[in-house]
Amino acid sequence: MAYINEQELNELRSNVDIVDVISSYIPLTLKGKNFFGVCPFHQDHSPSMSVSKEKQIYKCFSCGATGNVFTFVENYENVSFYEAVDIVAKKAGFTLSAKIETYKKVEKYPRDYEMMDIALKYYQNNLNTEKGVDARNYLLDRGLSLEDIKTFDIGLSFDDNNLNKLLEKKGYSIDEMKKLGLVSTKAEIYDIFFNRIMFPIHNLDGKCVGFTGRIYKDKSIAKYLGSKESNIYKKSNILFNYHRAKDTIKFNKEMIIVEGNMDAIRLYISGIKNVVALMGTALTKEQIAIIKKLRCKVILMLDNDNAGEKATFDNSNLLEKEKIEVNVVRLTGEKDPDDYIIKNGVEKMINNIKNAIPVQEFKLNYLKKDKNLNNTDDLVSYIKNVIADLKDSDDPILKEVTLKKISNEYNVSYELLKDELLKEQATNIDIVSKKEEQNKIKNIKMSSYEEAVNNILYYMMNDSKYIKMYIKNLGFFESQVHRMIASEIIYYYELNKTINIADFMTYANSSKLKDEIMDIISNIKNDKISDKLFNDSINFIKRKTKENSIKELKKELKTTFDESKKEEILEKIIELKIGSESL
Repeated sequence: MAYINEQELNELRSNVDIVDVISSYIPLTLKGKNFFGVCPFHQDHSPSMSVSKEKQIYKCFSCGATGNVFTFVENYENVSFYEAVDIVAKKAGFTLSAKIETYKKVEKYPRDYEMMDIALKYYQNNLNTEKGVDARNYLLDRGLSLEDIKTFDIGLSFDDNNLNKLLEKKGYSIDEMKKLGLVSTKAEIYDIFFNRIMFPIHNLDGKCVGFTGRIYKDKSIAKYLGSKESNIYKKSNILFNYHRAKDTIKFNKEMIIVEGNMDAIRLYISGIKNVVALMGTALTKEQIAIIKKLRCKVILMLDNDNAGEKATFDNSNLLEKEKIEVNVVRLTGEKDPDDYIIKNGVEKMINNIKNAIPVQEFKLNYLKKDKNLNNTDDLVSYIKNVIADLKDSDDPILKEVTLKKISNEYNVSYELLKDELLKEQATNIDIVSKKEEQNKIKNIKMSSYEEAVNNILYYMMNDSKYIKMYIKNLGFFESQVHRMIASEIIYYYELNKTINIADFMTYANSSKLKDEIMDIISNIKNDKISDKLFNDSINFIKRKTKENSIKELKKELKTTFDESKKEEILEKIIELKIGSESL
């Protein structure tokens, strides 16, 4: 397999200017010796990302995002590290010695993916045969063109039980097929899907991992039948249509979320391509993590029924907790987006999306549901529900606007509402466990020590002279992780005979300690290099280490009854104290 070595990666990195690359994605302004821009990795409203031309790294002082030119492109484009290397190389006109596709991840279950691909092609072929004419006409009658059918890899399962025979001929076992949910062996071996239009489900990389089968003529059986979860198919990790929609979502900075696969397909073929569908009714933490990576606004457009309305409320809360901006579209007249477009046309749908309401406006309407606000008890209940919902918000403007709106609409004192909200928030704070509070205190006490360690390691990443000073004057850390990071830095220097932070970041990308190394860089409070600060940090660590040793020896002294042993411990304590005074 072709390989891009460390030297070539460093050569590429030194051939590009991080300021030029980042400014091709976001506007940068020179302030002092660094450039600043609005950070694209969180909802930033004022320039908090600093880009150093001298060090060839970037750092956000708000969210802590940090890295070199490769990591910026990797995270901005949401691609793998080596795909980012390829993008940077193309921008620089640099020819790599290896093709990047050689770095595509090796799938853990290759045979499962192969079986799913065979099943996908088998179903597609069925739809294009003479026996598939009724299913094709059904899809055409639903407004899908032959090109749409091809785009979404739609197929057809027959009742001839031939899929398992085909797979067996190709060397796959019935047990393997059963694990993927393609066959059943209850009484005899038979294909799970038969006489259904087959909608494939793809993972984030666009590989087929499952199917949803829909009836099109026999209405006596369940309308939909879906694949069971398997090694390669986890519903919680998938958003239907993501692999097609992601580029448009990135460009528009907006994702539309619908409930059903057909809803997503209908919007997509109508030209609204930034759409994905849930794999149920509730967003999972894995799906929310996928959305967060895209750094986009979300428009929830779920079904026009009670369940869809409740799902909109619940999912909006989950998204807001992760600081994701949410708007809502509630369609009227039709049950779902698919029916709405068929009956009302695309223009009306586009107009609905353009006029999506802020999530708080939707919530206020939702919380009024089934309440008679002329009734005192219902009104009190409604206001309490609004305040309970507001307590988790970090947006002070939203809180004030909402409370003033309630105050004006229902003639309730704004000060009273504000007091009630403060009480709710105080209660919320009180339920934080004592353990968490103790951890906070511990972190505060440890902050000076951690800061000194971070300073030393950060300096070592920047200049080889600090590596030599560390080896000569300290050579250890109490924490195993810090010792391992120091060893990584020393190893890198011995291997390359030079070190700078931008190149070390490239090396760190393949290290098991990548996250810990990036945390150190992002947590540096003062990145101005000075021998004095380095030496002060070294002496601080030495002093703290000796203080800890003295404490441990004193504990040992209290539990020791052997007089000669006591004398030995006392001598050690005196020796350490004398050593501490000289620091």
